Amino acid sequence: MSYCKAYGKDKVIFVTREDHEKPSTIKLPDDPEDDRPGLILPNGDINWNCPCLGGMATGPCGAQFREAFSCFHYSTSETKGSECFEHFRTMQDCMSQYPNLYPVDKATVVGATTSLVLSHHISLHHASIAMQEEQLQNVGVFNA
Repeated sequence: MSYCKAYGKDKVIFVTREDHEKPSTIKLPDDPEDDRPGLILPNGDINWNCPCLGGMATGPCGAQFREAFSCFHYSTSETKGSECFEHFRTMQDCMSQYPNLYPVDKATVVGATTSLVLSHHISLHHASIAMQEEQLQNVGVFNA
């Protein structure tokens, strides 16, 4: 037999194993908020009106943000977004001109910048290795 106990503002529900194993019969009311799309629309496009972006897609650096974010979202490179380095640098340069709108959290900026730089260098390293392998194959030294 299931029962409920109230402890101040909290309620604790005790359920028997048999009751717990039965499928739920509770019907939740429809919530119109559930139909609002998230960041990525069903067709794969970016929803620039998503509240999850915190207004970054608008404002003085909105265009730069949209360019950088679009580049990353649609990136097909092996190291996702590695070709977007310049877009992110442009966005960061723009944001640095508006410190009141885009407050600088040093740790966040350093971490994000470090990630972008590392990603960029890794991408360059992979390209360099591929070029070297191609050159070695052309002279018959390396057979991959």
